Amino acid sequence: MKEQNRPWTCALTGHRELPEDFDKNGLCDKLELFLQNGCDRFLCGMAQGFDLEALDCLIPLRRKYRFTVEACIPYAGQGERLSAAARKRYGELLEFCDKKTVLFESYREGCFLARNRYMVDNADALLAYCKREKGGSAYTVAYAVKKGKPVVFLV
Repeated sequence: MKEQNRPWTCALTGHRELPEDFDKNGLCDKLELFLQNGCDRFLCGMAQGFDLEALDCLIPLRRKYRFTVEACIPYAGQGERLSAAARKRYGELLEFCDKKTVLFESYREGCFLARNRYMVDNADALLAYCKREKGGSAYTVAYAVKKGKPVVFLV
């Protein structure tokens, strides 16, 4: 996953809708393990569900580890269509991010897939919560495999 003594970048991908038995503690533990093993940068697509849960896990880890988070936003205004509560949480988690990369000025067909390719292209590995054979997470996993990037699955 990484070269000896070389920091590395992890992209995050997972489903927007998580099951009730989703193991958030397992996600937090996996992110901490990555930090312990030299990961110093995370790329997050800022989607509801897995992406924001991962950011929520990273917040307390910043007290123990030095790392950066890049919000990879498919289009400007991604969070505007959310409910008031979800928009508030999105904004708070976005503020936690060190860098904000917006790929397109407005929504356009394919912008989410472009965001996913951007994250894989700029990462050394992918952490995936992918339980379906179709959809954005499955596409991202397949793209990472095609690009020869290691994929670690959260089970």
